[in-house]
Amino acid sequence: QVQLVESGGGSVQPGGALRLSCAASARTFRWTAMGWFRQTPGKEREFVAGISSGGGATYYADSVKGRFTISRDNVKKSVYLQMNSLKPEDTAVYYCAADTTTMYRVDRPDYWGQGTQVTVSS
Repeated sequence: QVQLVESGGGSVQPGGALRLSCAASARTFRWTAMGWFRQTPGKEREFVAGISSGGGATYYADSVKGRFTISRDNVKKSVYLQMNSLKPEDTAVYYCAADTTTMYRVDRPDYWGQGTQVTVSS
């Protein structure tokens, strides 16, 4: 059983920055690929960023590449998403996700956090 708890969401003006955090309870965290997804009303949840279990590989959606950075701390069992140069279209509920079946890429998460709202507006 894995529990994921996000924090760090909020409201920011365009061009601003936010840092999301996700604390995990899993004993196997250090062997689990992690990621961030987001969802807006009426749309499907979409992939934002992912990171391998050791942190050596990261990957991003084209829409956030160069602006967002994913990282992890396996001692603290946490994953982070640094979001810079935020745009109104980044407004969404952001979810932390874990794929306990792989150490490499979070293609099919089997655990989700409760979500945290990010609003980018002037």
